[in-house]
Amino acid sequence: MTKKILILPGDGIGQEVTASAVEVLDFIVEKFNLQFSINSMEVGGTAYDEFGSPIPSNVLNAAKEADAVLFGAVGGPKWDDLGWDDRPENALLTLRKELNLFANLRPAFLFDELSGASPLKENVIKGLDILIVRELTGGIYFGEPRGVVEDQKPNYAFNTMIYNEDEIRRIAKIAFESAQKRNGRLCSVEKANVLEVSKFWRSIVTEMSSDYPDVELSHQLADNTAMQLVLDPNQFDVIVASNLFGDILSDIAATLTGSIGMLPSASLDSAFKGMYEPCHGSAPDIAGKDIANPIAMISSLSMALRYSLNEEDISDKIDLAIKKFVEQGYRTIDIATEDNYLKTSAVSKKIIEIIDNE
Repeated sequence: MTKKILILPGDGIGQEVTASAVEVLDFIVEKFNLQFSINSMEVGGTAYDEFGSPIPSNVLNAAKEADAVLFGAVGGPKWDDLGWDDRPENALLTLRKELNLFANLRPAFLFDELSGASPLKENVIKGLDILIVRELTGGIYFGEPRGVVEDQKPNYAFNTMIYNEDEIRRIAKIAFESAQKRNGRLCSVEKANVLEVSKFWRSIVTEMSSDYPDVELSHQLADNTAMQLVLDPNQFDVIVASNLFGDILSDIAATLTGSIGMLPSASLDSAFKGMYEPCHGSAPDIAGKDIANPIAMISSLSMALRYSLNEEDISDKIDLAIKKFVEQGYRTIDIATEDNYLKTSAVSKKIIEIIDNE
């Protein structure tokens, strides 16, 4: 059965890193005779400039039909003054909502060879390998009512944080099952000391823990978790959190590795169809300079092969190639300690060479 892949490069370095991942994708399709149908379309600010919308209806429809979406990055100063409906970032949130991509998996790991790139001391960061499971389609980012009131004095703005039981249970299930496949420890993060929503979240997750006796469950307040990620990140295995807290914590975890250019992410629905994107943004300051690190995007392709495309063996080959790439001393500018580094366009060729020689 042919699997459908939609490529959405987006804006800024999204265009460059996605091109690198597509080179790897084209190579593995030919080498392993994969039955993939691959389509590329514009999204974000690039789509707005050409079509007047950051997420044209035909793009959204194509994403709904795809088994996996490879998404680069969106946004940039050029579009900052647009209204919300026209902003590039609306494309990302619309895709997550319309595709019901409720589970965001954000691994944060560190190759020992790159420990010097981390802002933390080597004895603190060495061996880092954690997974943050973030709820992606609920919470304060999507809660209603929301708005800005300007006809009263003083003016004010408001948002609503809301989670129902089903939303909590489905993300917790993903987190518990992920912990079962790793080291058997799950930390549920919220603010149960001040928020009713968080108290409810904690009660549901605690109740569910009886179904997973092989997983050690702990609870932690979000502000303390942020501190603990810096002080002792290796105490964590899997972290599960709401949309807001997961957003903040996953960015902190990514920073610990020394470069967010190394880290992928997966956003999944209940059938494990998903959208895959690097953790970094569009980085307009370096766009077009051929210096962006495409490893996160190539790793995102690997996650797509693993979770949505049923090609785990090939995913393993890509992951191993990235590991060997680092072990053999190849670097991009963001992780280089010397002036000798590979350009964006050279990385995929080296990854392909390593895979081909296995």
